[in-house]
Amino acid sequence: MMYATLTGAILAEILATTSMKYSDGFTRLWPSLGTALGYLIAFGLLAQTLREMSIGTAYAIWSGAGTAAIAAIGMVFIGEPVNAAKILGVLLVVAGVVVLNLGGAH
Repeated sequence: MMYATLTGAILAEILATTSMKYSDGFTRLWPSLGTALGYLIAFGLLAQTLREMSIGTAYAIWSGAGTAAIAAIGMVFIGEPVNAAKILGVLLVVAGVVVLNLGGAH
């Protein structure tokens, strides 16, 4: 169950951050509300995850997966420049999360 709540927290964080991009500095109502609601859900689900998983592992997975996903969304859908350094950075984030998980996710 802890991985299900963590996955939900990651998806909510991705929604919130993507909505923030479209909120135009919180001047557009619906993307601003999407940002607030997304982060509220993300933190709520992350808090539930922390009942069963260590904070270091949970936060590393949550922030790492969110960072990698947002970077990919930016490059693929929003038109941000793609270069070798960005791709390497995303791969290093993913590798870091994997290494932390090898240490145990409890």
